[in-house]
Amino acid sequence: MGLSIGIVGLPNVGKSTLFNALSGSAKAQAANYPFCTIDPNVGVVPVPDERLQRLAALFQPKKTTPTTLEFVDIAGLVAGASKGEGLGNQFLSHIRQVDAIAHVLRCFVDPDVVHVGGKVDPRSDRDVVETELMLKDLESVEKRRERTQKNVKIPGKPGEQAKQELAVLDRVKAALERGTPVRAQKLSEEERPAVADLFLLTDKPVLYIANVDEAQLAVRDDPAIRTVRELAEAEGAKAVVICGKVESELAELADAERKEFLESLGLSEPGLNALVRAGYEELGLITFLTAGPDECRAWTVKRGARAPQAAGVIHSDFEHGFIKAEVMRFEDLVALGSEAAVKEKGLMRIEGKEYVVQDGDVMHFRFNV
Repeated sequence: MGLSIGIVGLPNVGKSTLFNALSGSAKAQAANYPFCTIDPNVGVVPVPDERLQRLAALFQPKKTTPTTLEFVDIAGLVAGASKGEGLGNQFLSHIRQVDAIAHVLRCFVDPDVVHVGGKVDPRSDRDVVETELMLKDLESVEKRRERTQKNVKIPGKPGEQAKQELAVLDRVKAALERGTPVRAQKLSEEERPAVADLFLLTDKPVLYIANVDEAQLAVRDDPAIRTVRELAEAEGAKAVVICGKVESELAELADAERKEFLESLGLSEPGLNALVRAGYEELGLITFLTAGPDECRAWTVKRGARAPQAAGVIHSDFEHGFIKAEVMRFEDLVALGSEAAVKEKGLMRIEGKEYVVQDGDVMHFRFNV
């Protein structure tokens, strides 16, 4: 689907270290000085899904293909970025191109790694970045407002539409000036077209990453982690706790060694797995599956997608020529052991164009081109 999440934050909070662990490479520079990353790095990351592995064990296919999510490592923002400080305009344009934001907040103390604010304070760090994003949005809204205001005097329908758009822009502008990001302004479906093509930075879904050191992973109530969780809870967003250094080490280990290392830390899986899943959910995505002797594969659709749209993810011809879909629940297929057994129990459904795909559906499509 080409959906992407931008990893943002102040310089030296661990963005590039996390990105390198996610992408399993040393593609992004990670160094102890601001603006080490200038151009955005892009990594395509598989979405962990135990269901796909269980289907593969059942069908023994020639190929197993997970669905993926794109992460973009964006250089650190600083105060004044909206006015061009620290190459801010360039960085902000990179954020404009992603679908959601993963905001890395530094929770670890390390005298050898410079903090641009002079101290570890995740709430203050979040506020600096959020303020710069809102100031840039305010600039975009004000420019649009100036243009729209000129059209208000046009007679007839164009003038009326301009008046309606101006009312929305005024509301968004006032809320931004009060410090309310666009995503928290609860714009209605009727209001959204007025700002849709502005691609406002604070309109994007956000999740928070608490980047900690290894010792903090074992602390039950770390104050910095608590702050990040409170920030996320206040917005109805997700928070993920990750140790960038640990994740980097895990990325270099073989499977057996990785499992042993995780157990020594009291962890059941890498923190990056939780991050990818959180990003997936934040974008409103779900997974459907296809299974057979040639390939078991996970596919991504937006929550609420109908069967023809899901078919179109596989191939556009499937959507155009959609006839119907054979649908099984993953749980039924695994429990009964075969498609034939699912059919025999009457648990395979034939669904038409109006069927809303559910997370975990195993689907086969019939189409005519």
